Amino acid sequence: MAELILTPNLDAPDDFYADLLATHETLDKVESDALNARLILVLANHIGDRDVLTQALAAAAPKEDTQ
Repeated sequence: MAELILTPNLDAPDDFYADLLATHETLDKVESDALNARLILVLANHIGDRDVLTQALAAAAPKEDTQ
């Protein structure tokens, strides 16, 4: 089983973030949400490993407040 990489693993992350923001710049909330959904599906397809995707969902899910 492949493991989800949670340590920094992206070349020029600030550049990618700037590109992501620029892609959203002219969109309204509905369009921005739709873009995010499409991006998630494109990247999930690229990953292609259901176990890794399940790990990613768990890592991204809101955590219960333990206080």
